[in-house]
Amino acid sequence: MTTSNQGLTALKAVFGDRYSDNANMRQEHSTGEGYISDAMPEAVLMLDTTEAVATAVGICSEYSIPVIPFGAGTSLEGHLVPVNGGVSIDLTGMDQVLEINVEDFDVKLQAGVTREALNYELKTSGLFFPLDPGANASLGGMASTRASGTNAVRYGTMKEVVLGLTVVTPNGDVIETGGRARKSAAGYDLTHLYVGAEGTLGIITELRLRIFPVPEQIRSAVCGFATVNDAAQCVIECMQLAVPMARIELLNSCQMGACIEYSKLQDFTAQPTLFMEFHGSKASVDEQIELVESVAQEYGAQGFRWAETLEQRNQLWTARHKAYFAGMALNPGASVISTDVCVPISKLADCIELAEAKALELGFNCPLVGHVGDGNFHLLIPFYPDNQAQVLAAKELSHHLVQLALALQGTCTGEHGIGLRKMDYLIEEHGAKAVQTMAVIKRALDPKNIMNPGKIFEL
Repeated sequence: MTTSNQGLTALKAVFGDRYSDNANMRQEHSTGEGYISDAMPEAVLMLDTTEAVATAVGICSEYSIPVIPFGAGTSLEGHLVPVNGGVSIDLTGMDQVLEINVEDFDVKLQAGVTREALNYELKTSGLFFPLDPGANASLGGMASTRASGTNAVRYGTMKEVVLGLTVVTPNGDVIETGGRARKSAAGYDLTHLYVGAEGTLGIITELRLRIFPVPEQIRSAVCGFATVNDAAQCVIECMQLAVPMARIELLNSCQMGACIEYSKLQDFTAQPTLFMEFHGSKASVDEQIELVESVAQEYGAQGFRWAETLEQRNQLWTARHKAYFAGMALNPGASVISTDVCVPISKLADCIELAEAKALELGFNCPLVGHVGDGNFHLLIPFYPDNQAQVLAAKELSHHLVQLALALQGTCTGEHGIGLRKMDYLIEEHGAKAVQTMAVIKRALDPKNIMNPGKIFEL
């Protein structure tokens, strides 16, 4: 019996029916969305307490078994692929909201709680959790990938809203980081070491998060433009004027057409379109709207459509959140690469225009959607895996977009993370010495390299 088999036997003995080596279960835990892989974990553990996770990781450490944390499975860059086999630890059973502190605007919860479940728990409190990446992701996974989404322009990313964590370290110890205070100068900032580490330094099992008062007034609007450049320039000017919009999303003509068809939107045109939302007091929202309408008209905005009621807003934003699936529906049976770059806001229009031109040059009509208030956008590149020329062209376009973003002093990923797909760009973006420093941290905290090995960079 090999060491790995001895370890798997030990895990099965401890966890019983929470341990599975069923092929279908292993397949379900082999990858997230948007990434193709034949690798599978050797087993899956379904765990629901920090203590159980710590016991499992302790056994895996003893037998040098790789550990891959698994949440909702919505990541896009191959974070969940078990490149060295090992055990997938499924945290979806850790779904309890543990504390809601209304007076202090913070909440403590287990890592498997999804953002929609959290907001359901908060609905009678007058508070909400604003970060919204589109998918109903688990909050532990969102912290691990430093996710953001449509509201980040107003409320920040996971980096800004995580106050503290409970983490199981690679040897099975449990540590607490951060706390309820809104600021602290006590020691190293371990909380933000784990936020964005993609499960390579430990497993986040509990989080303490900032939550926010529901605004007095929320109004949403949609307006179309003749060109993507006009829409992007409108966004840039609004940001430079410091308009505190809650959301501002850009869909190109291809993506808007896909959303109209997929979500059965009535009386919309397949043209470059901004989806906007304004939060605040009535006077503040009225002021924001007046200013944004004025700017949009300068760039030829073709009429505003307002969503005043909750039902109307939900219809608009549901269509926006289904953009990924709407884009996929344009090419039935195709695989996709969902790109994710971010550039300084002043470079946004140039980057989008050049990206679309390159896509057309390579034969792609790509849906584009962006959290453009942050300078962050995505191209959805469809390809058929049995068409080798198309596969190569899709990879070329994805690579070109990253190179374009880096040339404009941006980043290869605004919110998806590195995972497997973007490992080659990390040194180019940060430099060899910085990546070597990351490797030093990884070796110090995870000397056996069992925590989600092979992601972000190779040791």
